[in-house]
Amino acid sequence: MRRWFGSTKNIFGCVGALVGLLLYVAGVIGPLWLMFVVLAVLYTAGALLGPPEKVRLVVDPSVEAAEVRSSLDTLVQTASGRLPESTVDAVRRVAEMLSDLLSDPRRLAANPELQHRVLLLARTDLPLSVQTYLNLPRWFAAHRAEAGQELATQLGLIERRTHQLAEEYYAAEVNRQKDQTRYLGEEP
Repeated sequence: MRRWFGSTKNIFGCVGALVGLLLYVAGVIGPLWLMFVVLAVLYTAGALLGPPEKVRLVVDPSVEAAEVRSSLDTLVQTASGRLPESTVDAVRRVAEMLSDLLSDPRRLAANPELQHRVLLLARTDLPLSVQTYLNLPRWFAAHRAEAGQELATQLGLIERRTHQLAEEYYAAEVNRQKDQTRYLGEEP
């Protein structure tokens, strides 16, 4: 209902009805009952002729970032009790870095390629690595050191990629800081 009141079709219908009301006030339309008929007809015509709403397929970056950050928090909580302690720390570090990169979604959205790579790490790569390990039966994972080593290797690679993305993301600030240092070091 709320969506209809703000829709372009409703606005066009209201404009049509307003024209009918002005015609009644100007004396063009006779009796009162006829005015209501004309208002209904003009409103309907305006609503039918009004342009359809624009389709929005792109998700708001701030909503998307909030969802991904929430899922990262859930991932860390899930991993805390079930993964080997050395890998839990790696999952926590990666999740914190990714969450930090997602903290300013508008800035991240300004670089679509970087945004895609951050979301790929946060939505697919990190959860898939943890999920694959957690889907192994505990007794099997406990007796196979390879499974824990494989997870640690994957997390190391993900952490390295996350560091590379952070370097790209904060490159402008690092350059600004270097410029300030050069400026302060100059003789007056």
